[in-house]
Amino acid sequence: MTETPRGTASPAPQTTPYALTIASSDSGGGAGIQADLKTMTRLGVYGGSVLVSATAQNSQGVAGTHVLPTEAVRAQFDAVHRDFDVGAVKLGMLATAGGVETVADCLRDYDGPIVVDPVMVSTSGDRLLETDAIDAYIDLFAQATLVTPNADEAAELTGVVPNTPENVRAVAERFFDWGADAVLLKGGHVETADGTVVDWLVTPDETTTYTNPRIDTEATHGSGCTLSSAIVARLAHGDNLASAVQHGIAFTHAALSSPADVGTGPGSVNHLVDLGDGWTPPDETG
Repeated sequence: MTETPRGTASPAPQTTPYALTIASSDSGGGAGIQADLKTMTRLGVYGGSVLVSATAQNSQGVAGTHVLPTEAVRAQFDAVHRDFDVGAVKLGMLATAGGVETVADCLRDYDGPIVVDPVMVSTSGDRLLETDAIDAYIDLFAQATLVTPNADEAAELTGVVPNTPENVRAVAERFFDWGADAVLLKGGHVETADGTVVDWLVTPDETTTYTNPRIDTEATHGSGCTLSSAIVARLAHGDNLASAVQHGIAFTHAALSSPADVGTGPGSVNHLVDLGDGWTPPDETG
């Protein structure tokens, strides 16, 4: 009989959902792939990554971007896809038209949920997407379970500012024409009379609004990445889209309510925020 040596223990493997982020890095850690993986881990998901570009970035801005060759992007995706059971995919900053086209091609045979966050400009105002890459996104939207633009991104993509219920619907209809299943129009960049932030989840059949108090902080770096990756994490857990969005907005709101005081700039959303025991998101309103 073989005895187990004292002081050792047999491992107890744990099965967790797996999600993939395809995006760019933020060397400061507040946004990009770093924020995605922190969020996924915090929400109980094992996160993998495909790096499209590396940014030299801190709390004050973006100093430079190094775009990876498209063959390196494809090799990363192929390595992950052939080995892991990818429950959901988040797409963030893809930098160039070549990056967008390569990612769209990689995902053609993937049949799980895909959340597209069309990152164009950083919180500090630095442009992150080449102008000629905007048209390339159209092909990618056709594969999207959900697209999560803020008001500025929605206006640049569709020519319509989503600042009224009618305009929100018009923007969403444009994304539906491009093939997206649903659109979450983020309201952080839209002023409201009562000082709230209203996010709109629009599908071809219904519209749901999520209203939260506007948080008086400049430490919003990484908020969009955190929201989209939180939604992906919940989709990987098996949530339906409405529940995943509800959880994602609530987690992001909590991370903004207690921002991380890092760097000499405005700070970042706090992925380590104390959610308390038995945390559940508030009910949505619609």
